[in-house]
Amino acid sequence: MSGTSAGNEGRTEDGAPQPPPGFLRRFLALPRGYSSGLYEGRRYGVTRRSSSNGRRHWLYAEELGGRDRISLNLYLLERSGARLKPCEMPAGKVVDFVLGYAPSDV
Repeated sequence: MSGTSAGNEGRTEDGAPQPPPGFLRRFLALPRGYSSGLYEGRRYGVTRRSSSNGRRHWLYAEELGGRDRISLNLYLLERSGARLKPCEMPAGKVVDFVLGYAPSDV
């Protein structure tokens, strides 16, 4: 991982990481459903889903032929904005992935 975002994200008043500038735009530009593409020269299968009201987003990525996994929930709240909830991994890891992933079958 490049580590460029690790530790640089902001925090909400309850301590949840807020995504850095550019993250939300990049995340929402990722294809819904399944896609495959490259991150740091490795191929990943990525699934992105959204709730029916558009407030909760979920991403799961798996390195194809490898062991790496990325998993996160993203909540878009009216009062406090975007809340990033990585699943059992550092926020920097998921931020770097979203910013660096390039879907190949869009």
